[in-house]
Amino acid sequence: MASTRSAGLVLGLGVGGFIDGILLHQLLGWHHMLSGWFPHDERINMIGDGLFHAGCLVLVLAGIALLARSRPARGRELAGWMIAGWGVFNLVEGLVDHEILGVHHVRHGPYQLAYDLSFLAFGAVLVALGLLVAQVPIRRTSSG
Repeated sequence: MASTRSAGLVLGLGVGGFIDGILLHQLLGWHHMLSGWFPHDERINMIGDGLFHAGCLVLVLAGIALLARSRPARGRELAGWMIAGWGVFNLVEGLVDHEILGVHHVRHGPYQLAYDLSFLAFGAVLVALGLLVAQVPIRRTSSG
């Protein structure tokens, strides 16, 4: 049986990707999925964005399937894991696409590193907030 945790994380990954693609790619136009590799090829960038959104859709559908198979979800726990999943998306996408592969940056031009680092910091905050909302107990080690 799937857990609320796995369903929430997978849903959060997909929703986080949609938020990134809709807000940063489409509404603000700061970058496209492949703009770091093909900065002047609008067609390739549109295809890259479309494939990215198709992947987000697959994640959301998989998360819904996991949720349907899980025990009855607790709303707060599910919301927390979705927020954490969004944060994981930001951290992975930010490290892999922005820093390691250079596929694109959050916003090209002056202060591009600051935008990239802010994106990563926001992802870390989302993970911490999501764990707090999901009420995940913090394990303490006893000394002695």
